[in-house]
Amino acid sequence: MQVDADRLWQTIQGMGEIGKTPGGGSSRLALSDEDIEGRKEFLRWVSHEGCYYRTDVYGNIFVQRTGNDNSLKPVVLGSHLDTQPRGGKFDGVLGVLSGLEVIRVLNEHRVVTKRPIEIAVWTNEEGSRFSPAMSGSAAFAGLLSETDYRSSQDAEGNTLGECLDISGFKGDLLPNDIPIGCYLELHIEQGPILEERNIPVAVVNGVQGVLWLDIHFYGESAHAGPTPMANRKDALFAASDFINKFREETLKDKKDDARFTVGNLSVGHPSRNVVPSLTIVNVDIRHVNDIELERLEEKVHCLLKEMKEEHGVEVAVEIKWKMPVLKFNDNLLNVLSKAVSKCDVAPFMMMSGAGHDAANISRISPTAMLFVPSVNGISHNEREFTNKEHCALGAQALLNAVLDLANNEKDFN
Repeated sequence: MQVDADRLWQTIQGMGEIGKTPGGGSSRLALSDEDIEGRKEFLRWVSHEGCYYRTDVYGNIFVQRTGNDNSLKPVVLGSHLDTQPRGGKFDGVLGVLSGLEVIRVLNEHRVVTKRPIEIAVWTNEEGSRFSPAMSGSAAFAGLLSETDYRSSQDAEGNTLGECLDISGFKGDLLPNDIPIGCYLELHIEQGPILEERNIPVAVVNGVQGVLWLDIHFYGESAHAGPTPMANRKDALFAASDFINKFREETLKDKKDDARFTVGNLSVGHPSRNVVPSLTIVNVDIRHVNDIELERLEEKVHCLLKEMKEEHGVEVAVEIKWKMPVLKFNDNLLNVLSKAVSKCDVAPFMMMSGAGHDAANISRISPTAMLFVPSVNGISHNEREFTNKEHCALGAQALLNAVLDLANNEKDFN
């Protein structure tokens, strides 16, 4: 059985027409009119395949193709349909629509699997409208309370809960009502490694550990003219000094596994001729090794102590998110490796640098992922692109794995 590359490609492009941006990308912010339209279009497509769907209290969608024994927990495939404000056509979408392509192929060949197969569409994966990211899957996995989930606000003050209530996608089901036997997610890499190494598909064995910090530097306002440089308590200079020194620390990583990003830097009450008294730095630190991630966290505090002494400022640190390195299920990794081999491709394993819904679902169910290349490593961008052949190859490996897993009555752990 082979996936239909042209059909999958046309379906991806069809979804891309919803919320299409001038640069050829997609804009479907979570629970926006465009996101709701995209969800409805997806449900129209699956209705033609004889599937039925359910929604939980978090607005997550679960589309089921029944099996011979529906008492067995389903094999779940999935990802998300929401995008960044100026995102691409493939991030998340490939995982959802490849699940649809798998079901289409099984229907064409009239294959009935032992287990049911489901496609999950998780709510608010991107976090570009409501914070935190991946909150639909986090709430489903019990990592985020329903109160915190619903109370998240967008820039206009709308809460996620209010938008969910009027979307038509809030269901009554709780996570315990929706069993998962195992979870597989196909995704674009969103980085350059596969393309640089000419690798068409990869088995993902885990997700980097992540540490998000908000660092507040408190200095003292002063006039830019009369105040000598040595007499200043400049919050911005202190923040800049910290950023440069911590970047140097991460560059010492011989394996190039450390990641350090300042996604936002803001100055309180900015004025050209006033020494900044407050600077806030939003920091993202990642590593594939928990011990190294802890070491980097300790280094942050050591450097901040230096900044206090050298610049005469005060510092406050708030941990916004901390996720340890995640390892995916060994049995599923073996299944995916065999599925890739059946595509005449040598299995290649790598760790994900980005967070995905799979990271949350791995806390409650056996989980693994597949990656296909991103052209030039570009993602979260209108120019994001993955070629048709790679999309089809990833879907084919997913189909191969599903044929193995959905016909297996044994537990996946």
